[in-house]
Amino acid sequence: MEEKLIATIANDADAQDKYFDTFRRSEYLEPERALLLALLEDAIHCYRKFADARNRAGRQQFHEAEEWLMGGGDGWVFGFENICDFLGIDAEYLRRGLRESTARSVAQNRHRRHRQTRHRQAA
Repeated sequence: MEEKLIATIANDADAQDKYFDTFRRSEYLEPERALLLALLEDAIHCYRKFADARNRAGRQQFHEAEEWLMGGGDGWVFGFENICDFLGIDAEYLRRGLRESTARSVAQNRHRRHRQTRHRQAA
């Protein structure tokens, strides 16, 4: 999952430096920091994995992740923006990267499925 987060910020050297500096400050991640990172990674994983879900459960997973990641800050201690602030990650930059990379991935998956369907129909 961490690789997907890194891929999202891969085009911005400054964002990469800030992301990695968060973890270079100490070799040991405090349990709280590790928990917040796990929450963020899980939401990103669900958002990307279920973005093109066709079944009800997958769509529900996507919408829950989307609401948490893309929604405005509600002041909740475990809200996306608060977690990003704590981890030293620019929330808007991460949102933009997630939208763009997920849109590309969904488009590629749909194109692949369309080609497979046409191939089966031709056979």
